[in-house]
Amino acid sequence: MELNLSYEEAFKELKLIETEISNEMVSVDVLAEKVKRASQLIQFCQTKLKATESEVNNIIKQMEKSAIREN
Repeated sequence: MELNLSYEEAFKELKLIETEISNEMVSVDVLAEKVKRASQLIQFCQTKLKATESEVNNIIKQMEKSAIREN
């Protein structure tokens, strides 16, 4: 799934959907559509978070290796 969004945009849209559903602002006719979109956004956000975590861990490892070489 390729969404052309930033994490922040996806999260904001997800919160809006959650608010609409919680406040019963979504008609039955579009409820399944909103839930499907929410599912896509959740998957997108999870993928972004995992990728960021992996990248940060790699940077930390490189910094640790660099620090060991300097000592």
